[in-house]
This record gives sequence, C-alpha cells and structure tokens, in this order.
Amino acid sequence: MDIKLDISKIHGFVSEATVNGYADKTASAHAKLINGTGEGNDFLGWVNLPDDIMPQLDDICITAQQLRSECEVIVCVGIGGSYLGAKAVIDALSNSFAAQSKLFPQIVYAGQNISEDYLYELQQYLIDKKFGIVSISKSGTTTEPALAFRLLKTQLEQQQDKEAAKRLIVCITDKAKGALRTLATQEGYKTYVIEDNIGGRFSVLSPVGLLPIACAGFDIRKLISGAQRMKELCASDKLEQNPAAQYAAARNALYESGKKIELLVNFHPKLHNIAEWWKQLYGESEGKGHKALFPASVDFTTDLHSMGQYIQDGERHLFETVISVAEPEHHVNFPHNDANLDGLNFLAGKRVDEVNKMAELGTMLAHVDGGVPNIKLTMPRLNEYYLGELIYFFEFACGISGYVLGVNPFNQPGVEAYKKNMFALLDKPGYEKESAAIKARLA
Repeated sequence: MDIKLDISKIHGFVSEATVNGYADKTASAHAKLINGTGEGNDFLGWVNLPDDIMPQLDDICITAQQLRSECEVIVCVGIGGSYLGAKAVIDALSNSFAAQSKLFPQIVYAGQNISEDYLYELQQYLIDKKFGIVSISKSGTTTEPALAFRLLKTQLEQQQDKEAAKRLIVCITDKAKGALRTLATQEGYKTYVIEDNIGGRFSVLSPVGLLPIACAGFDIRKLISGAQRMKELCASDKLEQNPAAQYAAARNALYESGKKIELLVNFHPKLHNIAEWWKQLYGESEGKGHKALFPASVDFTTDLHSMGQYIQDGERHLFETVISVAEPEHHVNFPHNDANLDGLNFLAGKRVDEVNKMAELGTMLAHVDGGVPNIKLTMPRLNEYYLGELIYFFEFACGISGYVLGVNPFNQPGVEAYKKNMFALLDKPGYEKESAAIKARLA
C-alpha cells in the first residue's frame, strides 16, 4: 500500500475540469525538475537523493551507533532545514513519553533560537549528562547555530576533554569551505557533506536528517525505501498518474479561486512537527513576488476547541489538507462504566481510533459544508517507510507547485533582511553604514 491522495472534496469549489486544466503546466514543471531546465536548477540534488544516498547509509548508521553507545543525550545543532526534518521524523516515531521513561539517547535541539534562557537551561540540563553534538551548518557562521555550537563545544570539552570531544562531535557541512569545515578539519571531527545542490529545506533525506534520525534509533533504510517508492510514483508527467502533480494542481487551482491559506491538518499528535517542516518547505519555496498560499497548521481534535470556530465560520479564504493515519500502532478499547456519569457507555467496546476517525470524518463534512475545501492524504501507518513516502511526496509536489505558480522554488532571497538589520544593530564589523542608518531611524 502507498499513501493515497483524495482531492474529490474540493470539486464543489473548483471543478474537476479546472484542476485537470493544469495538466500542461504540471507536465512542464515536471520536465523542469527531471531535466534541470527551470530556475534554481543548481539546487535539484534532492530529486535523485533517495537513490544517490544509498552508498552512505552504512557509514551513517555506524557513526550513529558510536554516538549512541557513549551518549545519554545528543544535541542536534541547526536551524530551519538543518533540524526541522530530523525533528519531524523523530517526533513522529518516538514514544510520546520517552523522556519520562529515561530512554537514551535523548535527542534535543539547539541553534534554532537565540533565547538566553533556553541555552542556559540546556547547559544546566547537560551538566551531569554524557552528551554528544551533531552540528549542522553549511557555512558555520549562521548566528543561531554558531552561537549554540560554541557554547556546547566549550561545555563538552570542559566536562570531558578535547580528546573525547573529537569522538562526540560530528559536523555536517560544506565539503571544502566555511568556518565549520575549517574547524572540523583542525579538530579532527567526523564529517558529512551538505552537497551544494541540496538546499536546507530539501535536505532531510541527506545526512542532515538521516544522522540524527539514526541516532534516535530509527531505521533510515526504511525511510529511504519509502522515498524511493514515492519517487517511482512521481515519475510520470501525466497529471492523472502523478499524486504530487495532482496535489500541486489542486492547491494552485484553489489559490486562483481565492483561497489564500492552506491549513495542514492532522488527527495524530505525533505529526505536529511534520507540519512545522512542511511550513518551511512551502513558505520558503513559494512565498515570493507578493504571492503564494500562506502555509499554516492545526492539530485536531485539540485545535477544534480553539481554532474550530474560525475555521467553520470565519472568512472563507482557506482550505485544509488533512493527513490521516489509517491504522494506529496500538490498540485501546473504550471501557464500560456502570455509573455512566459521562454518558459515554454508547462507546463501550469501541477502539479509541474509531472515535478519532469519526471525529475526522465529521469535521471534514462540517468544514466542507461550511465552505472549506478538503484535500486528504492517507498514510497506511505511521512508520519510517510511509514517512519517507510523505517527505518525498511533499518535496516533489513543492517543486511542481512552485513552477506552476511562476516562482523559483529553490531560492530564499527574503530571509537575509532581518540578518542585515540584526548585524547592523550589533555593530558587526563591515556593517557601519547600515548601523548608522538604522540607529538614525530609531532615534
């Protein structure tokens, strides 16, 4: 079985003929991805990554096992695509209460913010722990991860020694240049390469995501196998045969019809960070030229008790893409209670998942009736294989969708603006002019 896409619940809002009318555009976009003829074609290494990464898997697993054997905690240092994909997969596969049951190594994260309290509390937490570091940065100079890595490297060397740090620090960085590559070479750290043709948000199936996922104890071979399967399913340039093309066509048709927000919905709490990864993937890839869908997310049924009113009755500028997990990993039946004070004996003997599935179906019906189109993605189970399928599906669909929209899906010119202002305000050497201009504005 494979992940299944169902776009039938959008046809009351955009016709089937309208969606099918995107066939030529999606075929053209598909050709640009496969042949490397579109804008951003120097960042298409992810397209064949499920096959190209195979020779590295054994080495990644060996490194992960070495870290696992010595560490209670492994700190994944990175920001954006350097950590979001790994965290999404790890959280989706982990026991919801693993930290409470003292299972090691625990994977924690740093470098994704500049919060002094967060870094202080992390360092305090690590004081009595055997920990290792996986530092992920192309340049080694991105402020958030560079700051965190300097603090944690110093702490690791003080708690153990520099010789131990050589074994317990792994760097994933540029093959030949940059501050992190230079440091790794000087210190003798184990390294993996972030290839020049793979952008951060498309890097989860590279060592960037695979090493932390393997460190957490999950099967990266199954993850890659699922991605390979989805790559096969996306091989056709025919709209009716390619689920990624169908998703790209559907969301662009809805956007052109006036829908401006796409909500990624789940009814399984372990998928929360899949949505966080997805938001970067689509927001950074398509949000250019003052256009594109705004990617947002909700966790149901939780957020039905906070955002449900707006989704049902607020402005009709959104649609939902629902990720449904067909079969949970565990089996829990609802018990009978003689007093029945809560009035729930009508559920006695039913699986909890049956209740959840009826909530899912009832919500879809209510939202469609309320003017919210629904796209549905069904995963047979929540495991490495189907997460691999899901990741590649969203990546390939993103490439097609961006080209259909008329943007370069593989650059991100807008992310530098805040950095320039921050460096100027911090009086970084080389930013004297910008610093003077900003301070004059703020005076």
